[in-house]
Amino acid sequence: MKNRIRDLEIFSLSFIDCICCGFGAIILLFVLSKFAEPVVIEKIKENMQTQIVRLENELFEIRGETQILNRELTAKKEQLSQEKEKLARLQGDLSDVEGQFAASKDDAMVQNIIEGKLARARQELTEEMKRLLKSRPKKITRSVGGIPVDSEYIVFIIDTSGSMQRNAWRLVQKKMRETLEIYPKVKGIQIMNDMGNFLFSQYAGKWIPDTPARRRAIISALSSWSSFSNSSPVEGITAAINRFYSKNKKISLYVFGDEFSGRAIQPVINEVDRINTATKDGSRRVRIHAVGFPVVMEKTNQRGNTGERFATLMRALCQRNGGTFVGLNSTRP
Repeated sequence: MKNRIRDLEIFSLSFIDCICCGFGAIILLFVLSKFAEPVVIEKIKENMQTQIVRLENELFEIRGETQILNRELTAKKEQLSQEKEKLARLQGDLSDVEGQFAASKDDAMVQNIIEGKLARARQELTEEMKRLLKSRPKKITRSVGGIPVDSEYIVFIIDTSGSMQRNAWRLVQKKMRETLEIYPKVKGIQIMNDMGNFLFSQYAGKWIPDTPARRRAIISALSSWSSFSNSSPVEGITAAINRFYSKNKKISLYVFGDEFSGRAIQPVINEVDRINTATKDGSRRVRIHAVGFPVVMEKTNQRGNTGERFATLMRALCQRNGGTFVGLNSTRP
């Protein structure tokens, strides 16, 4: 009995101590939390107001950007509508062109066939014709209008100086077309100016294939061609012979110009004789033809009339190199 009472007293004392300490701690925490609560709430309130202001500013900026983007979108829609209308018109034009092309395609094919046959007929001599020509007692002489058409390759050397551009450029284009008509079909064409510069840079140093489309492109590009020139055909002639001379090719040079500004004529003739060597029968591999445009008709410097000097030089070169010189009497096309 004594043991039971003792156990009960010890347990009761410890339990009461624990209850008092825990209760006191709870009261202390409650007091502390209540004391700090207004400060915490105030800080939270300030932070929330700051965030609200920042979010409102961002909202205003987003609304402004949205208005700008809406205006740009409206402008793009209008532009797209205009482009669609333009595309519709172009598609209509394309349909018209395709219709015209389809209608004329057969005629063009027939014309190309006829031109090809005419070219072969004009450039190739039959064995019987060759025999008859050999039986003639005298060699046929070439007059001013008698331009030989036996060449397979043609090089045009055109004076692009200001005097030609201002006074004779439409006539140059006309004479280019007329010259090409003499050769309905050749193996290659090239266009250079009197300084040796090429009309088409992508074909520099190479032959341009001869097709109807290429011929049209040549005339079109020639109309707006502007390149430096020193009003002397010498550089272009020597550059063309040095670049395109070949023992197995028949080549003709056509020089279009209005003046020769060089110092002397004979050195030019000697240089051309050196680089354009003659074959066994005395003919030259590269024929030189020339067309003189009557632009410079008065004395322009101490060397005299450069137009007359051009004619003198080209007559001599054409005569020595199997070609023909044609002097025009007007610059009207």
